[in-house]
Amino acid sequence: MWLRLPGFASLGLGQVHRAAPHRQRLQLLQALLPAPSRKLSAGMEEEAKKKAGYMAVDNHVQNNQVLGIGSGSTIVYAVDRIAKRVRDENLKVVCVPTSFQARQLILQHELPLSDLDRYPEIDVAIDGADEVDCDLNLIKGGGGCLTQEKIVAGCAKKFIVVADYRKDSQSLGEKWKRGVPIEVIPMAYVPVAKAITAKYAGAVELRMAVSKAGPVVTDNGNFILDWKFSNISDWKNVNVGIKMIPGVVETGLFIGMAEQVYFGRQDGSVSCRGRRSD
Repeated sequence: MWLRLPGFASLGLGQVHRAAPHRQRLQLLQALLPAPSRKLSAGMEEEAKKKAGYMAVDNHVQNNQVLGIGSGSTIVYAVDRIAKRVRDENLKVVCVPTSFQARQLILQHELPLSDLDRYPEIDVAIDGADEVDCDLNLIKGGGGCLTQEKIVAGCAKKFIVVADYRKDSQSLGEKWKRGVPIEVIPMAYVPVAKAITAKYAGAVELRMAVSKAGPVVTDNGNFILDWKFSNISDWKNVNVGIKMIPGVVETGLFIGMAEQVYFGRQDGSVSCRGRRSD
């Protein structure tokens, strides 16, 4: 069954497939694979995440640092490693979370929790990404935490990204097909969607919740639009242009922010890509 959202019909934006969200479609595809193949694939992905997270922490986390802690499945391994090093090496660190999930991870690992009020300058922020292009431009926000993630990353002297091999692309949109997340004020989601498609084409959908009726609501009480784009290359100007639309809180485009990205590979290795010098 397709659900047509009020106000979207005139924009050609509003059909959201409620019966088969992304996660359910992924589970269906995985179910078609032989059980050993599914387990092997999932095991490689988790091992790749773990190795990327561990290497990033070992290379960048030091004593007496303020750390920005990102969100997502790869960050779980990074926090595990931070906690182990704190125990083994008696490191003194303070952790600033980017989301409720990150906050819970910090508390579960009994790490010192703080905020930007007390620590507005962060030494190193470590976060994941949904996709990384050859210039270290990122798409983030698949989990809905893009605004707080970008605030913390922007306060950091170093912004380090950890990801597995599936997130590595030559250009944005090559592998991540769910679009650029855009956090918007709830009353503005229809005019914002109309403005984006009028200026940049593509299609915009209001992200709907899976286990509740209605749209996804961010930690900030806002909605998320997912913009499925095509033929975009000038990401810096596109990011600025979207942010200038009234009602837009933040975009999931992290342009020129990451200093290094660690990719866990299928063969068990980790590769590191640094920012290109101008």
